[in-house]
Amino acid sequence: MRDESVAGTSGELRYLTTLFLRPFSGRQAWLPVLHFLENGEIQFMQNFFEQIEDTPIIAAIKDDEGLELSLTTDVGVVFVLYGDICSIADIVQKLHDAGKTAMVHIDLINGLSPRDSAVDFIKKYTSAEGIITTKSALIGHAKEIGLHTILRYFVLDSMALINIEKQAKHGVVQPDFIEFLPGVILPELIKKINAISRVPVIAGGLISNREEVMNALNNGAVAISTTNRKVWFM
Repeated sequence: MRDESVAGTSGELRYLTTLFLRPFSGRQAWLPVLHFLENGEIQFMQNFFEQIEDTPIIAAIKDDEGLELSLTTDVGVVFVLYGDICSIADIVQKLHDAGKTAMVHIDLINGLSPRDSAVDFIKKYTSAEGIITTKSALIGHAKEIGLHTILRYFVLDSMALINIEKQAKHGVVQPDFIEFLPGVILPELIKKINAISRVPVIAGGLISNREEVMNALNNGAVAISTTNRKVWFM
């Protein structure tokens, strides 16, 4: 039975789901709030979070060679960091044919601008499960139309931490995950980002060996993403 005191539009319900994700410590952290969603949405959300949790190494692909190799791995989620409006649907379909979940970095798709219409394009003309973006303004619309969302931050200085903290404020629509780059930052900084964020965090970029993978996962990241193909097979 849904509590009508918190029920509203589907966008509001998705917001409630991400609102209560923190602290993230396994499925028990998010399963209690899934009852706010409709049955189909519950399964959609649950499958995605379980996939991230069960296969925490994410392949990030930036060309066709990487695409073909990713199809042969055991990774469950693939970040698509290349393509254009003519090729992106085919790229996503190849991933789906291999049983992969496709998250499209919408900022890197040639021919798309950082607008809601670009999000609509991904939803209408591809079968991608969601988007990655550095543009926080796109998160709300993507969630409203049923796409998973990852908001990417480049942690170059203290301003990045301030921006993550602003995004975490109540009343701001939350992504499903945030991804910080580079993923090889100090353990203390990973812990700080994890403490600030109200959603689970993914470490991405420059991760090239098992030690760096474990550093990220042991200090609060729920997954890592990398273009390093050796790491995909760990």
